[in-house]
Amino acid sequence: MRGEQEILHVEMCAGSALCVAMTVTQFIEYTGIAFGAMSGVLATRGRHIDLFGVLVLSLCTAFGGGTVRDVLIGYTPVTWLRFPEWIYTALGAALATFFLCGKRVPPRALLEVVDAFMLAFFTIAGTRKILDAGLAMPAALGLGVISGVSGGILRDVVMNHLPLVFQRQTYLYATAAFAGALFYCIAVRWLDSTLAMWCATALVLVLRLAAVKWKLALPEFPDE
Repeated sequence: MRGEQEILHVEMCAGSALCVAMTVTQFIEYTGIAFGAMSGVLATRGRHIDLFGVLVLSLCTAFGGGTVRDVLIGYTPVTWLRFPEWIYTALGAALATFFLCGKRVPPRALLEVVDAFMLAFFTIAGTRKILDAGLAMPAALGLGVISGVSGGILRDVVMNHLPLVFQRQTYLYATAAFAGALFYCIAVRWLDSTLAMWCATALVLVLRLAAVKWKLALPEFPDE
């Protein structure tokens, strides 16, 4: 009897830990979606795009990375089609940003800050999803970075603009995402998955914002 109670207690603890991890994962996903939608809106400022176009671009930014990731691993219908709450979150964040920033001009650096949050949340959420799918660490690294940067690339391409990740003055963008994804892949083997997610997300965010502030960049191939 006592043995059965101990087994039941262990199962309940494991279930509670899983619920906490799932809650944290969902929080990171929803927050990333909100920041992605905000990034899409801020990127359209000054380009004379109406509200419908702004909303389309915000959705492209919020769901572009996850869509590419899901298609590559054969997870269809893609995640945002399965959860309409994600669409409501993106539209709500986009509308709020549109009207708030329409009344007051936001600081020029706000787009980079919001984009850094989007990069951090999407990269780690994507990396976790790939590991949970049973794929190897190299796949998790690659697809984690793709999850983080593809939304911004799609946004900029649709606006006929050189993607931010490819611009010379963009400092440690994909590099920060890769560092965070690598940290999570290693840390999750030794730390609680929730703690590993938060630490990895913070690492991406700190690296990206520090690179913007102090203009940190990888060395370039020299010209002739």
